[in-house]
Amino acid sequence: MPNVYRNPRSFDTWSAGGIPPGVKWLLILNCGIFVLEYLATASGEGAIFAHFSLWPRAVLTVPAVWQVVTYLFLHDPRGFGHILFNMLALWMIGSDLERGWGTRLFLKFYFICGVGAGLCVVAANALVGNLDARTIGSSGAIYGLLLAFGVLYPDRVILFSFLFPIKAKYFVMILGGIAFLGSLGASGGTVSHFAHLGGMLIGLIYLKAPRAGGGLTAPLQRYYHSWKRARAKRKFELYVRRRDSDRPDRWVN
Repeated sequence: MPNVYRNPRSFDTWSAGGIPPGVKWLLILNCGIFVLEYLATASGEGAIFAHFSLWPRAVLTVPAVWQVVTYLFLHDPRGFGHILFNMLALWMIGSDLERGWGTRLFLKFYFICGVGAGLCVVAANALVGNLDARTIGSSGAIYGLLLAFGVLYPDRVILFSFLFPIKAKYFVMILGGIAFLGSLGASGGTVSHFAHLGGMLIGLIYLKAPRAGGGLTAPLQRYYHSWKRARAKRKFELYVRRRDSDRPDRWVN
């Protein structure tokens, strides 16, 4: 992949197109499937989606290997909180990551974290003998994105619970701690803390794995530094214009 580690585009160029295509299509797919789930559940036909949730027993015996992918696009139709958090995080965090990596690498990382989280769920439930716990949701992939954001932009301030400003590195630590503590007491259910923790773990391993060119961290770090330089340049140019506008005409005496 010779073009993977190319220098990223400037901040202004990347931002001009609005939501990047990878994030946009993930949002469309997740929201569209959620609407279908909601309508099917309301009409009493929601059981059809059970074949696409992550069921460790089916994965290990059938084997229903498709479930480690399809579970990422299902969310609990009994409420909006689950999909709302995931989609907001995908839009807010995923957009910056896709602008730095490009669509292909972003989607690759997203699905590596999501599928890896699913495999972690299967393995963890097999170890504790809980093969019939079903898992749904894109949280494994989303937590991988959050981990990447915290690693690459540790001092970027984000809104915790969309209200309280906090540095990304501390936000990721809090989420990781919650996922770890939750996994210790996990007893099944459709939303698994194993998926959250697994997504973060797989994301960290993948980011830190040695690769030629510096791996996925290299283009994002270059993009971030390029954005900081462009912002500093704009501030300097604004300062010069203001200074010159306040200065009397040098040619009048």
